Amino acid sequence: MKAIRLAKIVELVEKNEIFTQEDLLVLLAKEGISTTQATISRDIKELNLVKTITEDGKYKYTTTRKKKSDSMEKKFRAVFVESVISVDYALNTVVIKCHTGMANAACASLDSMAEMEGIVGTLAGDDTIFVLMRTEKMAEHLTSHIREMTGQTD
Repeated sequence: MKAIRLAKIVELVEKNEIFTQEDLLVLLAKEGISTTQATISRDIKELNLVKTITEDGKYKYTTTRKKKSDSMEKKFRAVFVESVISVDYALNTVVIKCHTGMANAACASLDSMAEMEGIVGTLAGDDTIFVLMRTEKMAEHLTSHIREMTGQTD
């Protein structure tokens, strides 16, 4: 039961603005999880939840997990953008040309990017990445997205 409660707390904190432990108790009760304020206090400590200030000056609970994830996403994106020289597609295959020795790192970064949909698989060499897409339309969209990310016009 504790694991379910902890998972639900993380989910609620990431999806809602929770200002107090009482707010959290109410939301948990709506989810069918009955607990006490003392238990919530221990859970908050165990989950390393922190209070951050909102734009309107209130303090709300947030997870540190999301901040780490955002930070890593930015790092992966930076590696990818700095590695790519050009991108093009033929049918449902996207070909990404990279600086020598950077294709593996760029490919790992591409694989970690959550917004890249329709990718069946990737294969990296020394300076080239092949990306197999589900459809030609998805290949065209990915190519356009990568060009936009890397500042390429055509």
